Amino acid sequence: MSSKIILNSNQLDILTNRLVCQLIENHNDFSNTVLIGLQPRGVYFLNKIISLLKNKYNCKNISYGLLDITFFRDDFRRNDKPLNPNISDINVKIESKSVVLIDDVLYTGRSIRAALTAIETYGRPKLIELLILIDRRFSRELPIQPNYIGLEVDSIQNDRVIVNWKENENEDSVYLINN
Repeated sequence: MSSKIILNSNQLDILTNRLVCQLIENHNDFSNTVLIGLQPRGVYFLNKIISLLKNKYNCKNISYGLLDITFFRDDFRRNDKPLNPNISDINVKIESKSVVLIDDVLYTGRSIRAALTAIETYGRPKLIELLILIDRRFSRELPIQPNYIGLEVDSIQNDRVIVNWKENENEDSVYLINN
């Protein structure tokens, strides 16, 4: 098994800033936008984005939440082990708002399909967009494409993309792991 660094901390910061600028360009003052981080890994990326929006770009009144998709996945009954879901925390109205789903890696598209189903339990958004740090574009099983992409990574099925966050793994980085 070998690993190759795809993004170091500095490169990850640059990509995140670019994505935040694209969000600002498309959503202006965020008064009609709700940012939703997918549990568990998309939450770290959401937190980085919110921090940049508030502290660097001086955006106020950002609505956001956390969405758990555990029981909306099409494979949740196939696990031998009991599932340990995360908490959904969406205390804002999404009805008729623009929703931006945020996750770290887009692989088969199944997690995003589950998120689209799960978000319906909170209302009917006017628009749903997808912001992804890493897009593994040749591995898609469902017709799902992101609106905002940090980096496209071409990899084979046996490869894995691992996103490390300082809050969890003591570094911000992205690795490609060859099995």
